[in-house]
Amino acid sequence: MSKVLVLNASYEPLNITSWRRAVVLLIKGKAEQIEHNGKMVSNDFPLPTVIRLRSYVKIPYKEISLSRRNVLHRDEYTCQYCGDRRHDLTIDHIVPRSRGGKDAWDNVVAACLKCNVKKGDRTPREAYMPLLSVPRRPASHVSFEISKHSLSGQTAWDKYLIGA
Repeated sequence: MSKVLVLNASYEPLNITSWRRAVVLLIKGKAEQIEHNGKMVSNDFPLPTVIRLRSYVKIPYKEISLSRRNVLHRDEYTCQYCGDRRHDLTIDHIVPRSRGGKDAWDNVVAACLKCNVKKGDRTPREAYMPLLSVPRRPASHVSFEISKHSLSGQTAWDKYLIGA
């Protein structure tokens, strides 16, 4: 049905959960409802969209794995050479693997097939194809994962995700 943004006691985004799990946390008194969408779970219980835990939870550091899906999400499904937005992008190594380039966050970008073929086994400088942005490792596992879900049009989440 709908997803619910879970905030830490400090209002930091923690994760996204199902509405059922959120209702259980509210009933047990482990969380408080911050936002709801006007729909009702029962006669006197609005369906939550944002909840906040009553006690602070320490978030362990978790590294984001380097995968095609995560690179495409980081680059917002945009070719980093021509700016074309699409979902059938390839992954390009800035310094080609044949020339010692590694599989690393700062050496891979999303590229359309046309640009990837055009660049070939060269660096962007050699191919006269400058990058639109500098590739970096995503800052936080929590915010990266939440941003994947926030594309679903949950505008009630926006004020909690700014800067996350």
